[in-house]
Amino acid sequence: MAKPRSAAAAAAAAAKAPAAAPPKTVHSALVTYASMLSLLSLCPPFVILLWYTMVHADGSVVRAYEHLREHGVLEGLKAIWPMPTMVAWKIIFGFGLFEAALQLLLPGKRFEGPVSPSGNVPVYKANGLQAYAVTLITYLSLWWFGIFNPAIVYDHLGEIYSALVFGSFVFCIFLYIKGHLAPSSSDSGSSGNVIIDFYWGMELYPRIGKHFDIKVFTNCRFGMMSWAVLAVTYCIKQYEMNGRVADSMLVNTALMLIYVTKFFWWESGYWCTMDIAHDRAGFYICWGCLVWVPSIYTSPGMYLVNHPVNLGPQLALSILLAGILCIYINYDCDRQRQEFRRTNGKCSIWGKAPSKFLPYFYVIFLTILLFDRAKRDDDRCSSKYGKYWKMYCNKVPCRD
Repeated sequence: MAKPRSAAAAAAAAAKAPAAAPPKTVHSALVTYASMLSLLSLCPPFVILLWYTMVHADGSVVRAYEHLREHGVLEGLKAIWPMPTMVAWKIIFGFGLFEAALQLLLPGKRFEGPVSPSGNVPVYKANGLQAYAVTLITYLSLWWFGIFNPAIVYDHLGEIYSALVFGSFVFCIFLYIKGHLAPSSSDSGSSGNVIIDFYWGMELYPRIGKHFDIKVFTNCRFGMMSWAVLAVTYCIKQYEMNGRVADSMLVNTALMLIYVTKFFWWESGYWCTMDIAHDRAGFYICWGCLVWVPSIYTSPGMYLVNHPVNLGPQLALSILLAGILCIYINYDCDRQRQEFRRTNGKCSIWGKAPSKFLPYFYVIFLTILLFDRAKRDDDRCSSKYGKYWKMYCNKVPCRD
């Protein structure tokens, strides 16, 4: 196996290399276009419909359906779709600029990502954990000293999601234009189809200037950071409404914060995953991280704000411990994979019935997402290695 080239050597090779071809899809053209157009058109209204159902329909799909049936789908969506307000834009831009500043200004170790298909070696500044700590400390301090009330975020949540839906779509158009006119590296190119280029993206590693990595911002510093911030927001909102926080909300918030903490602890490992090293910066990744993550991934807490469920000490502790165990398993699988790559393979690896299903949508969605990601990864490996991938699968039937 050839050793990865140094950053300087890779950069020199990249300068001579032609623009990288966009990744090939593994489905037929009909399935590809149908799936892309469906997600482009259905995901934005679903975000708003989910918010409405959780906050204004008590999490009841039946009530949301009755509303749409009574008014019609288009008129029903129009009636519940909040317009972006100045407050929403201020919150979004304030948070985004704060995170962008932390990404650029906080110190961090130099980290080199995997060599790209065009021979480029992306270089990052690993300061995610510091940014995460500063963000939470600042957010809680603003609340504690009465400077900013996080409950305002929940009160304007629909407007914020609406602004994110439209604003992130415009941002993806910017990425599409940038990919055509001013790509940041040779890891860019067009498929010749506007829909595919907009959905999958034009560039693998788009940057503004030399140091501001767009995918690190959208995926990590905005998407994942907003997950933690909103989890805390929901907890504070419930406390202000009821004078206490239900144990279900405490467990939900604790598990989300533990997971996001794990993510930023391991952020440099994430930069070697499919999201960063393979998927380009388009609607799929960037709009998803800017809108889908803050809305869908936080939806259990969004529901619990107005529906405090008292689990009791034993059940709450059991769920908390089970969740921590699952997060640890997830982390250890990632750690083992990274260790395997680092050593070139020379290492030792070793209640209550739910009354409504929508609060569990995130779990269902994530399961489907992970199966799809595993399928895509298998297809890529099969295409790349051919018969050797089949030999590997026969020898290693259970793969991580």
